[in-house]
Amino acid sequence: MSLRTTAGITLLAVAAGATGAVLWLRSHQGQTSPVIARPAAEAVESQTVATTGAPAAEDLSSKAVPGSEKPTGDAKAEFAEAPLRTGEVLEFTANVSKLSNVANLRVSVVDQRSFLGKTVWHLRANAHTENPLRMVFAVDDQFDSYSDARALTSVQYEMHLDERGEKVESVQRMMTSGGAPADATAAIVLPGTRDPLGMLEYLRGVDWTKSAEVRSPVYDGRKLYDVRARFRGGVQKVSVPAGDFTTSKIELRVFENGAEMKDSHFFLYLANNSTRTPVLLEAVMPFADARVELLKSQ
Repeated sequence: MSLRTTAGITLLAVAAGATGAVLWLRSHQGQTSPVIARPAAEAVESQTVATTGAPAAEDLSSKAVPGSEKPTGDAKAEFAEAPLRTGEVLEFTANVSKLSNVANLRVSVVDQRSFLGKTVWHLRANAHTENPLRMVFAVDDQFDSYSDARALTSVQYEMHLDERGEKVESVQRMMTSGGAPADATAAIVLPGTRDPLGMLEYLRGVDWTKSAEVRSPVYDGRKLYDVRARFRGGVQKVSVPAGDFTTSKIELRVFENGAEMKDSHFFLYLANNSTRTPVLLEAVMPFADARVELLKSQ
């Protein structure tokens, strides 16, 4: 397994959160500019709109991924409100196979604010490689999500990447139709789409005693996926550096173009406390197993 693959898995395990490391790793390899979102479950025929810094894209405003949730529809049955609070900081360590602490990861709730006429949560993830991996693969990446305060649907998703001295800036405005904004690239997505950070926080707000499975379109900065999260037990004992927790185990399945990505498997463990803190993410892949563990929370 290459160092780039190892770094990509560990860094994105938290940055991509519930949707898993592989999504971002695959989309980012060789990418120097953002690509517009396209539907994961079906082909559509529609008008095209102009974008800034990206090719024309299909208007998906009248389409939906089969089974995906809408923020004002069936999602209300199982989703009350994510237990977020301004200033929350979660620090993680990433391990791959027999390599320990190859990266440190920080997921934070910056604040709640008015953004483009909506009330949003500003979410952020920072990822940095650690020695000895850092000596050959220095990574200092930041991801920013502006997600609707109620449904955690994405309003804007940003990637500020610095890898081996190569920097990439991507600011993408989530839109279901319309022309290109002056200050960002237009990502034309399905209604109800979440970005990886918004999806992670959304899963904290699901009432898993009432919902066996939830589904959502997730845009990772390049492609649109159908992510399905299924409850796998509410009394799972987990030990991580931050302590011992009783957790709810959530299995994550990812579909692209209607087909499941069966070569990778993900499990998210949420603490059974008032904040439903993410304490562990496991990624099982053909070439390596990744384990991202909570170090401490603030």
